[in-house]
Amino acid sequence: MARDRERRKAAVERRRPVKKKISILTTEQIDWVDYKDVNLLRRFMSERAKIRARRVTGNSAQQQRAVARAIRIAREMALLPYSVRQVTQRSKSPKRERALVGPPPVPTAPPPAGAAEDGADAAEAPRQEGNGGTTGIPAEPGASEVTASGAGEASPAVEEAGA
Repeated sequence: MARDRERRKAAVERRRPVKKKISILTTEQIDWVDYKDVNLLRRFMSERAKIRARRVTGNSAQQQRAVARAIRIAREMALLPYSVRQVTQRSKSPKRERALVGPPPVPTAPPPAGAAEDGADAAEAPRQEGNGGTTGIPAEPGASEVTASGAGEASPAVEEAGA
């Protein structure tokens, strides 16, 4: 315990004195922060459009309140952004990166025999007429089918029957 205290005291004595940060407002002798002065307000914002802290900018409490209020008003007036869109992408895992690079893989083996038979049966099955074949109700004679455009068109079978 005593050794830890001695080490801390020695470390504190070796440290350089921290130079106090001087505010931009005091160096440029600005008394009043204008919300329309976008160039000045951008100096108090991070690259992600966040308001920088007092310890970073060196503002006094009163200056920081004025800057924050001006930035909020400028954001509301659309002079400053609320946030900045990030364009950089996160690093991808090696597996995913390999899958996305190059052409898709070509199958080397023929498809299984059972899968080909199932596909042929589904393709040869007759499609039911009426209501898009979803309900199994046959279409009424003389009824018109509704196309994707929404217009009613008579089916060829109905046209032949009517002629």
